[in-house]
Amino acid sequence: MVTSGEGMTTEFDLNIFFQQSPDLLCIAGYDGYFKKLNPSWIKLMGYSEQELLESPIDSFVFHDDSASTLMGRDHVRYGKPLLNFENRYLTKSGKVLWLSWTSFPIPERKLIYAIAKDISAKKQQEVDRNIIIEKLGGVIEEMKHANYTASHDLRAPVNNMLSIFELLDHTKISEGETEEFLEMMRLSVKKLKETLDHYLAEFGQADAQKVKEEVIYVPQIVDEVIMSIESLLGSSGAAITTDFSAWESVSFNRLFMYSILLNLLTNAVKYRKVEEDLTISILTRCQDGKKELVVADNGIGFDMDKVQDRLFGFRQKFSDHPDSNGIGLYLIHNHVTAFGGKISLKSRINEGAEFVITFR
Repeated sequence: MVTSGEGMTTEFDLNIFFQQSPDLLCIAGYDGYFKKLNPSWIKLMGYSEQELLESPIDSFVFHDDSASTLMGRDHVRYGKPLLNFENRYLTKSGKVLWLSWTSFPIPERKLIYAIAKDISAKKQQEVDRNIIIEKLGGVIEEMKHANYTASHDLRAPVNNMLSIFELLDHTKISEGETEEFLEMMRLSVKKLKETLDHYLAEFGQADAQKVKEEVIYVPQIVDEVIMSIESLLGSSGAAITTDFSAWESVSFNRLFMYSILLNLLTNAVKYRKVEEDLTISILTRCQDGKKELVVADNGIGFDMDKVQDRLFGFRQKFSDHPDSNGIGLYLIHNHVTAFGGKISLKSRINEGAEFVITFR
């Protein structure tokens, strides 16, 4: 029974709802024709009400979606509601629209009641997103190629430098300090060659498998990094302390760990305070059952209010230092997260920085 009492829904109220709804409301028959439509159909499709009612519904469906639409309609005819079904319709002007349907049947009257929403804008966003993803994939491939090329091409001059060291007649070097410097240079170049070889090996396997996870011995990698930049650390007066009492080995990637430590230590040197001796501490600890690696320094620090959201972004620079390129922290973050870990930073201006790497 329909009443017109205060606070009760009337037939007139329902008609207003039908007429004013921005969604596409309709009643269709099992014969494949619309029986009733609200004005939103006319506004969106560009057809008159008579044209929409007198033409088979299939005539408005985009041809590529005809088969799936027929299957969906049969689903409803068998007495089952159809939820979130998507297909394309053609307007009178030939524009393609994406519609999302909710339909339910009234079998005894051979009618289907349905609501459709225009999701064309959402579908276009998906298309745009896929285009961006495709372009990004191309950029990543170009970066991989550039990295591979650089690593490959740098090996030739590195090998040449190693050959020069081998040809040097050490008996003609009279000063012990000069001999020491030459040995440091030789070890640095040797380590550079090993790093390039590692990169090439990783690039060569990148398309076939993921970067290898392995149990690595962190103190050894720390020693290798320190040795590779010994001259840089010495010239900056850096004092490094280590404490691996909590743990020494972790499941990670050796090359990634080397890159992380190298970037953190060179950044500490780069952004040290000129009026103070540089101190760097490297330690391991366990928090909530997870292994953590902590690298801290007493450098110029970061203004966390300004940099927090951009800290690990690509090409994000936080200093006017000539060697700042905004890539180091980006690489560190990618290396850590590649194996399910996370990295955080505690810092204040002129109070140093503490990076905490939490492993999976």
